Amino acid sequence: MAAPDDKPAPRPMLSVREALDTLLAAARPVLEVEQVPTLEANGRVLALDVASTIDVPSNDNTQMDGYAVRAADCTNGGALLRVAQRIPAGTVGQPLEAGTAARIFTGAMIPEGADAVVMQEQCEVQDETVTIRHVPKSGEWIRRAGEDIQAGSTILAAGTRLRSQELGLAASVGLASLPVRRRLRVAVFFTGDELTMPGEAPGGQLAPGAIYNSNRFLLRGLLENFGCAITDFGIVPDSLEATRATLRAAAREHDLIITSGGVSVGEEDHIKPAVEAEGRLNMWQIAVKPGKPLAFGEVRRSGGTRENSATGAVFFIGLPGNPVSSFITFLLFVRPFLLRLQGVSGPVEPRAWQVRADFSLPRADRRNEFLRARVNAGGGLDLFPNQGSGVLTSTVWGDGLVDNPPGRIIHEGDMVRFIPFAELQH
Repeated sequence: MAAPDDKPAPRPMLSVREALDTLLAAARPVLEVEQVPTLEANGRVLALDVASTIDVPSNDNTQMDGYAVRAADCTNGGALLRVAQRIPAGTVGQPLEAGTAARIFTGAMIPEGADAVVMQEQCEVQDETVTIRHVPKSGEWIRRAGEDIQAGSTILAAGTRLRSQELGLAASVGLASLPVRRRLRVAVFFTGDELTMPGEAPGGQLAPGAIYNSNRFLLRGLLENFGCAITDFGIVPDSLEATRATLRAAAREHDLIITSGGVSVGEEDHIKPAVEAEGRLNMWQIAVKPGKPLAFGEVRRSGGTRENSATGAVFFIGLPGNPVSSFITFLLFVRPFLLRLQGVSGPVEPRAWQVRADFSLPRADRRNEFLRARVNAGGGLDLFPNQGSGVLTSTVWGDGLVDNPPGRIIHEGDMVRFIPFAELQH
């Protein structure tokens, strides 16, 4: 039996996979739906399936500038036809008579009777006749009505995060507005008496021990990338009561609270006791480098109780204070959690590629490392020389992250898993 003064064994660190699965399992998407103009729906998440009421194309039309013909009139590679009409896009031609051709332009409707289009480069025109130097097949260079979209078909599924191409598709069937989930409301604040905002240092000189609050700019920029409605409570003094008061204010009208700093267990780290007093909290040690400490829980809304916090509460995530740690834990954990809260139903984890390492990493780490790297002219990866958790220059210099599993040494020439920043910040 253990002696009474023996300390309990430390809890094992969670893997990146375990932490992410726990977050995603807890996510409750916002339910409110609003109709917004299609022109203003970029980045929003579709709340309902959207179907087309029309065929696209709505009529048979030509893919090319050329001549609409009857294939039966053009069987010898030198058919001479009278040009009976001219059909620009947006006009309706007359039925095509046998032995005639119609000058036609890309996108124009195929006239009744025509069953092929011959591109203008294969035709010779003289006065009002055209010689067809090609033997067309029926259907050649014709887009059939409904070949892209058929009336009644679902063109966009609920849970789709709308990009420019989805907006273009919606517009192509005449949808002027779309049903989307409301924007996610996120509150942020930053703890630490050492924090100073740029422009606020007296005489432009930081006081001894002070640092500029880079995380405020970093996290707000990331949240803006995901279309969140942000309330910034600024820098909160290092006191338990100030932290609790800010949590209460942030819980009233928000879906998620994110903080930076104060998630350790020192005497000046007040996030843990403050969240536990206002809700509930899990303090995680994650086997990730940089990163490791992450806090996840819920804060009661006004009038809630500890017992009903699951329904009357706002989610809480506390990120580490080191700027690179805060950046990477946001990308790995907050980003997919945000997407689930927004109602994205498909995959929320970033795509990765196998890329050649043009560097070596001779020492393995027991944690899952995320190394800042960039693609070189030869298509391989170079590693930023200083991988410290406070070195923000590595995130600007790099193109993405090498996802290096625990215990793995990297030799130059090895293929490694690379996640571009472009996959992580949108």
